[in-house]
Amino acid sequence: MDLSSQRQSPNGSRGFRLQAPLVDSVSCYCRVDSGLKTVVEARKFVPGSKLCIQPDINPNAHRRSKNSKRERTRIQPPLLPGLPDDLAVACLIRVPRSDHRKLRLVCKRWYRLASGNFFYSQRKLLKMSEEWVYVFKRDRDGKISWNTFDPVSQYPQPLPPVPREYSEAVGFGCAVLSGCHLYLFGGKDPLRGSMRRVIFYNARTNKWHRAPDMLRKRHFFGCCVINNCLYVAGGECEGIQRTLRSAEVYDPNKNRWSFVADMSTAMVPLIGVVYDKKWFLKGLGSHQQVMSEAYDPESNSWSPVSDGMVTGWRNPCTSLNGRLYGLDCRDGCKLRVFDESTDSWNKFMDSKVHLGNSKALEAAALVPLNNKLCIIRNNMSMSLVDVSNPDKNNSRVWENIAVKGQSKGILGNIWSSIAGRAVKSHIVHCQVLQA
Repeated sequence: MDLSSQRQSPNGSRGFRLQAPLVDSVSCYCRVDSGLKTVVEARKFVPGSKLCIQPDINPNAHRRSKNSKRERTRIQPPLLPGLPDDLAVACLIRVPRSDHRKLRLVCKRWYRLASGNFFYSQRKLLKMSEEWVYVFKRDRDGKISWNTFDPVSQYPQPLPPVPREYSEAVGFGCAVLSGCHLYLFGGKDPLRGSMRRVIFYNARTNKWHRAPDMLRKRHFFGCCVINNCLYVAGGECEGIQRTLRSAEVYDPNKNRWSFVADMSTAMVPLIGVVYDKKWFLKGLGSHQQVMSEAYDPESNSWSPVSDGMVTGWRNPCTSLNGRLYGLDCRDGCKLRVFDESTDSWNKFMDSKVHLGNSKALEAAALVPLNNKLCIIRNNMSMSLVDVSNPDKNNSRVWENIAVKGQSKGILGNIWSSIAGRAVKSHIVHCQVLQA
């Protein structure tokens, strides 16, 4: 029935109108009628109508409801055809870490699984987590680059580029929280000066993210991690008070920074280590004098230190299983350990293979890796030392890591694809991430 006949019909009088059939569509017949160009014109022919002559049209007929989403999740395909999801997860968590980026490319379900906390918590629970070494280097032009090395497959792994704000920064900090988040913070940009910026890299997703900025701009400062909280202290900043005494802490659970007790005197830390639940720092004061302090997070206090540990303390050093280790030669072929009973450093191990005193062979970092000590040199050569049972007759105690297909005795060629023949860069930071 057209509108003109409806207007002349006695049934089209007040209060009574032909009931149009229910239509499961979002189309409006007023818009498609050739004689009615707009909804406003339709109101002239249909008294009392608000939109169109078919008020019983269901506008939500084709919209997705929450129930449809639930139904779709119920019938989504399994992770592995023919296996329940819990058994499929048990299989996928056993895939080596070097292939996790391939898992995330299979489908959305695999991407969410291989990027989530549950996947890696299960790997850690079953002691399948793998530790990789991450190295930040500075070349002759001042550019920052980074690489990672898998000690299991002995191959370098792909990484996203360093964020632009840290591509030329100096004096920035580097630390690891939660075992898989690598933080870069502070530092000095050649154009912007001192920074408060904080970013972190997630080893589980292989991506960079932003974090809350520090409370104070600073560069060339000290940093450490205690109870999964990030501490920074001292350093330099532009302004009247160039050398700083302030300190602050970042709690990832609260996702915020807060100030802690100031240092006794302003300092630019050169060496730092966490030992016996305290943070030890050694550096230069405002008048270039050598200073040492220790921070106790339980009492939130600083105290000067002048014992035997600080007297014979040289960089690099690290603590492993409650003991403090350091290198006793420039190429990192000798180890020493701090004896708390005698308050002195003692010789511990010697590889009997000394490489020389060149800048390329200088040991730049000493980090714990798979419950061993890992020595990293500027030419990217590495040595693994098992300090749990230092048997001199065991050849596996001091092991040199080499790239696949090369002899382990040729340390100068380790990671030749990255370092090249001549060492054109030096190591700035070195950390270990677990996933």
